Amino acid sequence: LRKETPLETLKHFSLTHKSTTMFASSSSLTSSFSTTTTINTINRNNKSSSSSLHRRIKSTSTASWATNVRRNTKETEEEESNKATLPVSASTIKRTFLAASLSATFALATPFAAMADRGTEVRLPPIDNDPNRCERAFVGNTIGQANAVSDKTLDLRKCQYDNVSVKGITLSGALMVDSVFDNSDFSETVMSKVYATKASFKNVNFTNAVIDRATFDGSDMTGANFQNAVLTGVSYEGANLTGANFEEALIGDQDVKLLCLNPTVVDESRMQIGCKN
Repeated sequence: LRKETPLETLKHFSLTHKSTTMFASSSSLTSSFSTTTTINTINRNNKSSSSSLHRRIKSTSTASWATNVRRNTKETEEEESNKATLPVSASTIKRTFLAASLSATFALATPFAAMADRGTEVRLPPIDNDPNRCERAFVGNTIGQANAVSDKTLDLRKCQYDNVSVKGITLSGALMVDSVFDNSDFSETVMSKVYATKASFKNVNFTNAVIDRATFDGSDMTGANFQNAVLTGVSYEGANLTGANFEEALIGDQDVKLLCLNPTVVDESRMQIGCKN
């Protein structure tokens, strides 16, 4: 074999080195491409896994929320059903029955007083056929007192009294239509919700009486003495109050206005009431 010259040896080395460099570059490029491909694949896989996980979480949350709603709805329906089927205790029934009974008693015992509060004409029941009903004026209403509630209506209609005394008697809720009580003593009586239209109270002594929410429309109260009496919510429409005494009486503001409009209230009576003119 011929021995290479130094120049040929150098050329051969250069060619070998270039081939090696090109091969290395090619390998590096291939490796880089492979790495990039791998990274993209991993990213796609991660993204797919993340989307799948997100969908699973969302689906799980929605299912959980729906389950909770159904559970709460069912519990609410069961509670309402339990309330509807709870047994009512005997004491509750008793209290309800008692309240209803009392309400009915009050409504039946005092309809006229309630109507009198409205200041309207009322249709009254037939007069009590008890032959001793007028004597009840001396007993009065022993239950209702100022509220006019009683076991039986105090019916004094068309009763004729003259110069009698019912001092200190509670006459609350009494019906006194067309009755006569002239020259009688009504001092210290309680006359809440009395219905006494077209009655006669001439020269009656009402000193220290409590007359509250009463109706005296069309009644003759000439010379009546209301000294130191309490008068509140009383109707005197068409009543004759000539010469009535109101000295030191406690009169409600609205009562003052109504009394001052009554043409029979004149002179000294107007000053005692406090009329402005």
